[in-house]
Amino acid sequence: MNKEQFRLAAGLSPQLADRWFGPVLAAMKEFAIETPLQQACFLGQTGHESQGFMRVSESLNYSVDGLLLTFRSRMTQAQCEKLGRREGEKTVPPERQKAIANIVYGGKNGNTGADDGWRYRGRGLIQLTGRNNYAACGQGLGLDLLGNPDLLLTDINAARSAAWFWKAKDCNKSAESGDIPGLTKKINGGNNGSADRAKKIKTAMDILCRK
Repeated sequence: MNKEQFRLAAGLSPQLADRWFGPVLAAMKEFAIETPLQQACFLGQTGHESQGFMRVSESLNYSVDGLLLTFRSRMTQAQCEKLGRREGEKTVPPERQKAIANIVYGGKNGNTGADDGWRYRGRGLIQLTGRNNYAACGQGLGLDLLGNPDLLLTDINAARSAAWFWKAKDCNKSAESGDIPGLTKKINGGNNGSADRAKKIKTAMDILCRK
């Protein structure tokens, strides 16, 4: 894959392609994401998770309705109304975003500390989430992610963490079998954004898998 193929496959501007081509290519090589189909699926899934390679840290900037729609099983209506974005606000203030994360992620994925939900919120190109995942990824990458989770905000570690997670979940197998719903479940835990993921994967396949 050359840079122009990467740009077209991921649907990026030239500037974003310049930024991400090296880190993503190195991460795919490090974690054996090798075939055109594997790479197309990787670019499609990470492209969705990172909002087009624009975001490497999870935003909890939800409206009240957005919280109800996304986290209905984890937050009460009263909590959503108290913490969600209010009329006239452009963004939810950091303290309320922190409170949202601690409610939504508290007690899950190894989060035991009062602020673990916020501390180990989604980061990297695949939005690694939760203390257990940070610990395992840190061991895999040789980084102290429990002590310094913001290490995943650098481009190279954002890409490496995504490729590490991909390998840890055996995502190459799902990609090669064409099981996109199964692949999405491995990454997301459900099927959130399935239409956009499928669209991005098809775009990447049209570029990388042409014969």
